[in-house]
Amino acid sequence: MTPIQDHPLRYALANELHARPFPATAAPCTVIFLAIKQPVAAVVRDKEEDRAHLVDLLDRHGAPHPQPGATHYAGRIGRHLLKWEQHTEFVTYTAISQGVTDRAFNPADFEIFPPDWLAKSPGQRITSAMLRVVARDVDNDIDTALAEWFEPESLAVARVLDDAAVAASDFRIDPAGHMRFAVFVSRDTGRRRTGRIIQRLCEIETYKAMSMLGFARVKNLMPRIGELDGRLTDLMTEMTNDAARPDELLPQLLSTSTELETLSARCSFRFGATGAYEAIVNQRIEALREQRFQGRQTFADFMMRRYEPAIRTVKSTEKRLAALSDRAIRAGELLRTRVDVVRSAQNQALLESMDRRADLALRLQHTVEGLSVVAISYYAVSLASYLLYPVTSAGISKGMLSAVVTLPVVAAVWWSVRRIRRRLE
Repeated sequence: MTPIQDHPLRYALANELHARPFPATAAPCTVIFLAIKQPVAAVVRDKEEDRAHLVDLLDRHGAPHPQPGATHYAGRIGRHLLKWEQHTEFVTYTAISQGVTDRAFNPADFEIFPPDWLAKSPGQRITSAMLRVVARDVDNDIDTALAEWFEPESLAVARVLDDAAVAASDFRIDPAGHMRFAVFVSRDTGRRRTGRIIQRLCEIETYKAMSMLGFARVKNLMPRIGELDGRLTDLMTEMTNDAARPDELLPQLLSTSTELETLSARCSFRFGATGAYEAIVNQRIEALREQRFQGRQTFADFMMRRYEPAIRTVKSTEKRLAALSDRAIRAGELLRTRVDVVRSAQNQALLESMDRRADLALRLQHTVEGLSVVAISYYAVSLASYLLYPVTSAGISKGMLSAVVTLPVVAAVWWSVRRIRRRLE
């Protein structure tokens, strides 16, 4: 019996669900996180450069290489557990080492990534973070640590995963250039749950930074969008007041509409990515199942006050740009309709003028036909008189002969010309 054939992507798709497991670690530990993104065209970048950069780091520690075409890797480099992930626009490095230094958030911990290796990275740092994971003792010790490590004005702290840990951050970049996160783990929290908390905090920071790229793009676009909005309003005002000819306004309106469509096309991916990253941030915060810690603001509260306004600005700008494009299209259609009406009126006037010319030509033709009959009759009478000259010998004068011949000849010529015209018609 021939076994059934598997779809060529069956195993790849099934394994993708298990490609990025949570790290398993226990407190105390130090986590160093780094996300690298190319500044432009990150989606179509050469991803082999990302893997080559990872291999360079692994070679420095004699660690095994990832599989060809791999999008994720986990292994040990020295005393650190390294986790590497390749995403659509960026790559992330997470290095976890057991134990913590006496100095909290010591910049020396980041030396797991050598400076010369960082300088050769195929992109730029979009974010980096240091996580200090320690065992949770009493809340008073946590208060002392929070006051020492973070800025109180922007500090967000909460009990997470049913009080499995207390997570805190002020989402500020410290003097060493890193974000700071502190995780105080309860004694009975397992290694995998601790790993899930660490990964979710790293993902919140990463996707928050990536979604804010949309806000930066919007800030650069807003002056130009305002100019286009004003120009479009002026053009529509001129259309309303008939201040300019439609055929003069139409090229300007088409130019404005084209620029708006170009802006929409250039920003469509960033707007879509911003919405997707925002959804992930909110999902990861919701997955933490936060509970308020001593009345302080939670991560959700911080995002609502500091992060959501920026995202709403991006969404409102996206809607405004789409509305301007629709306005420009409708104005262009109205203006083209007005141009068509004007041209139809011009064509109607031209047709009436042609009718008048045709009528005059017809009248002139009739006049010419009458003169033609007279001229032809004159020569025909002369020829007939010459033909009938012998009759004058019977006593009829030439004048009488011409008079007698004229009427029949004129009638014959008129009938012949009329018959020819009818045949032509």
